[in-house]
Amino acid sequence: MVRTPLTPEERARGERLGRLLREARGDRSMPEVAAVAGVSAETLRKIETGRAPTPAFFTIVALARALGLSLDALAEWCALAAAEAGPDDGGGALPVAAA
Repeated sequence: MVRTPLTPEERARGERLGRLLREARGDRSMPEVAAVAGVSAETLRKIETGRAPTPAFFTIVALARALGLSLDALAEWCALAAAEAGPDDGGGALPVAAA
């Protein structure tokens, strides 16, 4: 199966997601967060660096839980960042899940 190339917008969205996940991870190690989420450190590395700009939904769910991010806020943050941010803008505060 041939995969169609990603558009520049899809690549930018993946980079924004990766930036958000890196910021949310903070000082925690990549292997630590990946283990909590049940994904490989390499998968997390690819997402964080934008090399996997369209990760599977359940991978994002697991990472959001491991990082304490709200899925609703995450989706809103990504949409707002896409609408408002320039290519180097993070798009505002991180969407932390309610306790």
